[in-house]
Amino acid sequence: MPTIRLETYIEAPAERCFDLSLNVDAHSHSVAYTHERPIAGVTTGVMKLGDTVTWEAVHFGIKQHLTSKITAYERPHRFVDEMLQGAFQEMKHIHEFVPQPSGTLMIDIFTFSAPLGFLGRLTETLVLTRYMKNLLLSRNRYLKSVAEAE
Repeated sequence: MPTIRLETYIEAPAERCFDLSLNVDAHSHSVAYTHERPIAGVTTGVMKLGDTVTWEAVHFGIKQHLTSKITAYERPHRFVDEMLQGAFQEMKHIHEFVPQPSGTLMIDIFTFSAPLGFLGRLTETLVLTRYMKNLLLSRNRYLKSVAEAE
């Protein structure tokens, strides 16, 4: 199962970074180029433990739906969201926030697997891992700019 690990240093308190990362509106803005928007569950504001959201987005020219749930929540240090339904066979995103002397180290650990056995694994290697990493990097750049601006 592919794992993407990213570290993003943000000059803002962990609480701010944590709350922004759980903000549905901020997420929508961070990946606007995919036309991602919430259509069910929590559709605006900050999510909390047990909340679900269903996203509609266009990836690879195909409209898709993904429902995820906040399955762990330890403000302001860590939360986890996991896919309940969607294009992946499995998806888990661990978000960690480590306070630093003048900000926060935001760590993403994103694991996923594609369906379709061998074809899915081939797609993970050739396309999906790079695509998902770029999506997460774009999201993190947006969160960093918002967190540091306010």
